[in-house]
Amino acid sequence: MKISPIRAALAVSLCAALAACSLFHPKRAEPAPPPPPPAAPAEPQPVATERFEVAPDEDVVGVVQIVTSSKEDTLTDIARRFNVGYEEILRANPKVDPWLPGADKPIVVPTQFVIPNAPRTGVVINIAAMRLFYFPPHKSGEPQTVVTHPIGIGKVGWSTPEGVTKIVRRQADPTWRVPISVIKEHRENGEELERVIGPGPENPLGKFAFYLQWPSYLIHGTNKPAGVGLRSSHGCIRLYPEDIAQLFAMVPVGTQVRVVNQPFVFGWHAGQLYMQAFDVLEDDSRDWKKTSRKLLSKSFAATLQKQLKTHNEQVNWDVVATLTHSPRGVPVPISVADSSVDQVLASALKVQNRVPDGSTWDGKSDLPMDEATFQQMISEIEPGGDGASGTTAPASPAPGPAGTAPNAPPITGSPLAQPHPAGPPAASPAGSQPTSAN
Repeated sequence: MKISPIRAALAVSLCAALAACSLFHPKRAEPAPPPPPPAAPAEPQPVATERFEVAPDEDVVGVVQIVTSSKEDTLTDIARRFNVGYEEILRANPKVDPWLPGADKPIVVPTQFVIPNAPRTGVVINIAAMRLFYFPPHKSGEPQTVVTHPIGIGKVGWSTPEGVTKIVRRQADPTWRVPISVIKEHRENGEELERVIGPGPENPLGKFAFYLQWPSYLIHGTNKPAGVGLRSSHGCIRLYPEDIAQLFAMVPVGTQVRVVNQPFVFGWHAGQLYMQAFDVLEDDSRDWKKTSRKLLSKSFAATLQKQLKTHNEQVNWDVVATLTHSPRGVPVPISVADSSVDQVLASALKVQNRVPDGSTWDGKSDLPMDEATFQQMISEIEPGGDGASGTTAPASPAPGPAGTAPNAPPITGSPLAQPHPAGPPAASPAGSQPTSAN
């Protein structure tokens, strides 16, 4: 039977339509899995911790930072990474095990500093804070900068002297002339110690040293970096190897060095009065526990009351009392109605746990020691121990007028600016070359 052309055309059209429909309606596929959640934003880079521009009418530099510890971290690792000392990071993290903080633990890095109450020239050292500040010379109209580093200071019985001196000599690869007391002690133990120790890894002076007008006292590096941030020396001022190298390239002979003992430091920041509290040194003769309110009130009356009135601010003495009795080394505003360390930390910058850009340390050299080696070092620097050096404890010269030390900073009514009663040592006779404590 013949199919008419019309029917044939209709059949072809129908097949084509069915084929087209099959293209538009394929076999249903399995639903695609949901997209993965977006990755958490990376924490910001850490802020530099060593060199700052000091804004006019500002006394506070840097920012408090918080990092997250790794499984391998110790607090000494993080301290070195961010150029803070051992006591500084322990004080800021009182509930953290320094050797086993654990993974994913928030660690406070105290890298905000109130500049000491002292002229901003040359080197200023606050032994209570265990920190050095260097103010490079600058021309009128140029911004002032400050370079700051943690330090180790004299242990109990071998206090770092207070007052004003200057750098009289700089020496790369210094030689350590061993004090007679150390030689005698080693000899009694059956060991003959060299009278002179030249440059090298066994030299406790490190690779660079500044000699002061005070005989036997130096600002120098160290062959035991973990001792920075501790009362670990026989009166000298120790810095991390990388920090003394930086200062050695910057600080000329003749630079003034002022040493103060200010456990409670005050300064203005963003229109508020801040207080930074440190532990009072064991041999500080001022009775801070019983008369702190009186001492602090006297300080405000002499130096800060006028500024408080100008700013129309009042001191929150409850906050001051809390900071005095439980120092954390974190600057806290004390001219606001409601303020605390916890509030400051709640708004602190959370950053990556790595060496900040522009730091003196490369993140690899002289890595911090383990706990066992650290404890051994601590046992060596306790009063009466051998230590890396030793001299007989220097006798304090007679105090100057009104109980001040010779060449001490002038008393301006603030007890925070007063020196420790023990003054700096007398100048050595011309031509002499005394042994140096370290």
